[in-house]
Amino acid sequence: MKALVLSGGAGTRLRPITHTSAKQLVPVANKPVLFYGLEAIAESGIRDVGIIVGDTADEIMAAVGDGSQFGISVTYIRQHAPLGLAHAVLIARDYLGDDDFVMYLGDNFIVGGIRDLVDDFRQARPDAHILLTHVADPRHFGVAELVDGRVVSLEEKPQHAKSDLALVGVYLFTPVVHEAVRVITPSERGELEITHAIQWLIDRECDVRSTIISGYWKDTGNVTDMLEVNRSVLETIETRVAGTVDATSEIIGRVRIDRGARISGSRIVGPAVIGASTEVVDSYVGPFTAIGECCRIEDTEIEYSIVLRDSALTGVRRVEASLIGRGVEVTPAPRNPAAHRFVLGDHSKVQISS
Repeated sequence: MKALVLSGGAGTRLRPITHTSAKQLVPVANKPVLFYGLEAIAESGIRDVGIIVGDTADEIMAAVGDGSQFGISVTYIRQHAPLGLAHAVLIARDYLGDDDFVMYLGDNFIVGGIRDLVDDFRQARPDAHILLTHVADPRHFGVAELVDGRVVSLEEKPQHAKSDLALVGVYLFTPVVHEAVRVITPSERGELEITHAIQWLIDRECDVRSTIISGYWKDTGNVTDMLEVNRSVLETIETRVAGTVDATSEIIGRVRIDRGARISGSRIVGPAVIGASTEVVDSYVGPFTAIGECCRIEDTEIEYSIVLRDSALTGVRRVEASLIGRGVEVTPAPRNPAAHRFVLGDHSKVQISS
C-alpha cells in the first residue's frame, strides 16, 4: 500500500504567511503540520509515499528530503496548477500503479493517527473508504449524505447541505478510483473534485464505506484553526528544560525549553514551547504559545500565539491569538508629542483623547 500526500496548494487563507512559505510547513508546536501527517503514515506501516508539490516544491523538498527522517521513501510528483484533489490522483497514476493507497491532505491534522483505519482497509478492501466528521458549517467542505449508514451522495461545498457530515482530508482507495478520475469533468470552479470521483463510484454501486470520527480533526487552512491545532498539540507536551532558566524566572505547568534557549527575569506558563537558541527576557509567555527557534521576546506579554523562527518582539504590551511569521520585528510605535498646536475658527469645539 502506498500513500499520496497533497502539498501543492497555495494556502490563500493563510496569507500573508504563505506569500513566502508553504502552508504545509507552518509549524504547530514548533513542528511543521506536514510532518505530523508523514509520521502518521509511517506509523501505519506505509513506506512508499508520493508527495504532490506545486509552486512551493523547493521548500517542501528541502524540508522533507528523501523521507528517511520519517522512515519512509518519498517520490515527488509535480502539479503545474492546483486543479483539484482528483487531478492529483490523475497525475500520480504512474507512481501509484495498481497499488491501494491512502490520500492524505498535507495541511490536515488528525489526533490519533490512521493506523487502525489503514489496517481495517487492508483487511476489508472496499473500493473506497472516507472519513467524516460533524461540523458546524458544512458549506465549506465536501459533504456526505448517509442512509442507514451507507454513503448515498456527496456534494462539494453545497449552499444547502443535506447533512453536517464533512469529509476529513484522508481517503483510502483501491485502483478502481483511477477510472473515476479519468472520466469526471471539471466542476464550476475548474477543478476535478474527488467528491465527484467518489460519487461516480457510488453511482456504479461500488463498495464505498465511511467512518465518522469522534477524535480531533482540523484543516489548518486559516489562522484560527492553526492556533486551535497548536493549542491541542501543546496540551500533550511534557515538561523538558534543555536550555537555561535564571533564578529570577518562574516556570509554571508543562513547558518545553529547547537546547540553547535562555530565560531571564520572565514568567512562562504552560503549556508552551520555547524553541532552540531563543531568548526570553523580562517577559510573560502565557499558555498555548509556541515560540520558534532563534527568536527574542523582551519586555513583552504573549499568549495563545505562534511565533516563527528569527522573529523579535520588544516592548510590546500585549499580544494574543496571533500568528507571526519568520524574521518579523514588532516594537512599539513612537509616542505622539505631548503638545498640541491649533488654529481654530470661531465657536469651534475640540475633543482631545488622552
